[in-house]
Amino acid sequence: EYGPAQVALGVRYEDGLGVPQDKVEAVKWYGKAADHGEALAQNYLGGLYARGEMVSQDKVEAVKWYRKAAEQGLDIAQDNLGFCYGKGEGVAQDYAEAVKWHRKAAEQGLAIAQFFMGVHYGTGHGVPKDALVAAQWYRKAAEQGYAPAQVALGGRYRDGVGVSKDDVEAVKWYRKAAEQGDAEAQMFMGLHYELGLGVPKDALVAAQWYRKAAEKGNAEGQSSYGWCYHKGEGVRQDDVEAVSWFRKAAEQGHAEAQYRLGICYSYSVGLPKDIIEAAKWFILAAAQQDELSVKSLSNIEKEMTPEQIAEAHRRADEFK
Repeated sequence: EYGPAQVALGVRYEDGLGVPQDKVEAVKWYGKAADHGEALAQNYLGGLYARGEMVSQDKVEAVKWYRKAAEQGLDIAQDNLGFCYGKGEGVAQDYAEAVKWHRKAAEQGLAIAQFFMGVHYGTGHGVPKDALVAAQWYRKAAEQGYAPAQVALGGRYRDGVGVSKDDVEAVKWYRKAAEQGDAEAQMFMGLHYELGLGVPKDALVAAQWYRKAAEKGNAEGQSSYGWCYHKGEGVRQDDVEAVSWFRKAAEQGHAEAQYRLGICYSYSVGLPKDIIEAAKWFILAAAQQDELSVKSLSNIEKEMTPEQIAEAHRRADEFK
């Protein structure tokens, strides 16, 4: 009947440590601990129901267990409950309740909760919008090494929102997150080195950072890395390689990459000319209000038959 021992036994069954692996038995012991008021077990059980892991997914049940642990003061459960209220998962969406629970966890020093407090003050969801307070919360989480907060704080310094604009400070925070492997931060490091913002301009280093982001699937990084190949800056000039990276980003819905891929098809850059494919990518980017794609689509349609235009739209619709 000792809660921590029940949790430990659940872990052993889940991982097959000293006993045959048995997920059903694991959940049984986690449930016993949770029923006996073990907050960590309650939070863990909430997570299993939220993810549908080892049990059928049930977000209402997840909220029930998160709440039990949160009301005992467990910071991570408070944050999880705040997240559920913010997303409206398992409970009616309520930003004020989300802030209430995130704040409880944030005031205990939980970095992810501090980050969410920054998000709430930045968006004005559940609290009055306040860029200064948002930056203060982001800083608390960033100073604990939480990468998403470091990226957010870097963006605040880049744009001068809630803090004085300072590219050197922006790079400092982006670098901290980038060195943890955060793809968005790696992309911004590439951008700062490409443009010489807060660091000396360096095409080689820019390309290296873009590659790191691109290889993690960051669409902006993929598009930018493709542009490096197209221009031959920081890497050898190679339009075939450029098209490869433009395509990866375009297929994720990145409007600028879709435009660039359309241009490549229009002028046979790195691949054979194909005006139908070019128009398809312009259509997709134009739907995202990309002005260059709107103009390019208007121009290319002058070269196309009605049948070709219809086929381009069919392909665009099929892609969506």
